[in-house]
Amino acid sequence: MNDTAFQDCYPEELSHCYGCGKNNPHGHQLKSYWQHIDEDDLLASVTVARFTPSDIFTAIPGFVYGGMTASLIDCHGTGSASAMAFLAQKREMGTLPPLRFVTGALNINFLAPTPQGVELTLIGRFSEVKDRKIVVDITLSANDVVCSTAQVIAVLMPNSMTPSK
Repeated sequence: MNDTAFQDCYPEELSHCYGCGKNNPHGHQLKSYWQHIDEDDLLASVTVARFTPSDIFTAIPGFVYGGMTASLIDCHGTGSASAMAFLAQKREMGTLPPLRFVTGALNINFLAPTPQGVELTLIGRFSEVKDRKIVVDITLSANDVVCSTAQVIAVLMPNSMTPSK
């Protein structure tokens, strides 16, 4: 299994996202990885990301702002979709042409307040894998308590979003 973060395999020109872009020094720079790969049953594969939000993302003292957790879910979902697309095509991540996904829909259920000052764990599981659409179900936990569940419908990035060279 590769220890390189999915987001670190994005082409340079597609690595500026506030949530996960390695080329955005002001962003979160979220990093997602494979926790488990099942090449016989792709839907059984699992991804993971970990992140500790700073205190600037406060909703109420002691708790993380929901928009912050949504941005983590969004980026973990699209990163997981990209990794799955490469896996489904039996290609190394980062090879050309790029398989960069964007969010087509994001549905979040906030189940418990997300505490501040602790590491958050995001787990991604796949419920649909197609060439241009991948559905990732995500749980966000803090201290082993599920704070949010979400579904990210990720779609292959349209050519119109690719920066011109």
